Amino acid sequence: MDLPVMPPLQPMLAKAVKGIPDPASVGGLSFEPKWDGFRCLVFKDGDEVELTSRNTKPLTRYFPEVVAAARAQLPERCVLDGELFVARSAGDGEERLEFEVLQERIHPAKSRIELLAEQTPAGFVAFDLLALGDTSYVDRPFRERRAAMEEALADLAGPCYLTRTTTDAAVAEEWFHQFEGAGLDGVVAKPLDARYQPNARTMLKIKHERTADVVVAGYREHKTSTPERPLLGSLLLGLYDEGRLQHVGVSASFTEKRRAELWQELQPLVVPVEEHPWGEWADWAIANPDRVPGTQSRWSAGKDLSFTPLRPALVLEVKYDHMEGRRFRHTAQFKRWRPDRDPESCGYGQLEEPVSYDLARILGVHDLPGGDRDE
Repeated sequence: MDLPVMPPLQPMLAKAVKGIPDPASVGGLSFEPKWDGFRCLVFKDGDEVELTSRNTKPLTRYFPEVVAAARAQLPERCVLDGELFVARSAGDGEERLEFEVLQERIHPAKSRIELLAEQTPAGFVAFDLLALGDTSYVDRPFRERRAAMEEALADLAGPCYLTRTTTDAAVAEEWFHQFEGAGLDGVVAKPLDARYQPNARTMLKIKHERTADVVVAGYREHKTSTPERPLLGSLLLGLYDEGRLQHVGVSASFTEKRRAELWQELQPLVVPVEEHPWGEWADWAIANPDRVPGTQSRWSAGKDLSFTPLRPALVLEVKYDHMEGRRFRHTAQFKRWRPDRDPESCGYGQLEEPVSYDLARILGVHDLPGGDRDE
């Protein structure tokens, strides 16, 4: 492989901002959907194709169907920045991103990889151009990179796609609210005159932020915790559903001082696991689709996932971006204690549900790979 831009290369990153920024304040912005998948750089030189992750690790062997699509659909020699994703049909027949299904694609067994490539095929959506032919576009402004990419990737209909963009902030605001229903993560804004800067937070990301009152049901100790100085690592959170406490996610990211304080504060609530609502899960040692605490998956890599059960008496308000299934998609952020709330009153009904939206409409296609559409 001999390209103007070669691996290893870290992609350009984004910093979080609140609200859709005014394009005039930074000399012009291009807005695009924020995809919820695996960041991926595609290097193609003829039949040679390499896929690399955000941290430069190889992804090629895990997505043979994307490699085949890149050979068939992308320009002969190019380097693209984009996202790998898996789309599945929802109950209403519309397509949405499924990050957990995408995670399952990382598997050590070749036979399993081949099976999953057929059962849950991934797509690739391109959103930046780093090289085309013998020309590097890294030092060119985004407006030039985008124009060249639109010409080079015209009429893609999947499994490789070109993301849509707009320079209209009002349209970006509509996308921010509409596209969440298809599983997207918000909106990204790129300065039109900025060059591509690897591993620099040049872009802006606008993500959904919501709050929920949740029950503190247990904790895990921090990896640096010792008997002499015990430290809390994360709080395990729950919500009630028809009288049953369900695991909904975790809250972490505390200072070392606060980790020590929380561990001490929670000791009076420690109970034997047999007396805890999650006691029935205590002896599980297999990967579990509901991702209940204490269970292993290929992503835990042998980590100790045991937890200390707490009497579900405390209520905590957290900030979260969005749900995936019945759990927080990312780690929830501790906001404040809610001593005024009754734990049993904390249920799923308080969570805002995004309006359903079809991913195929965002990509401008009729169908998606592996979507099982019935039309």
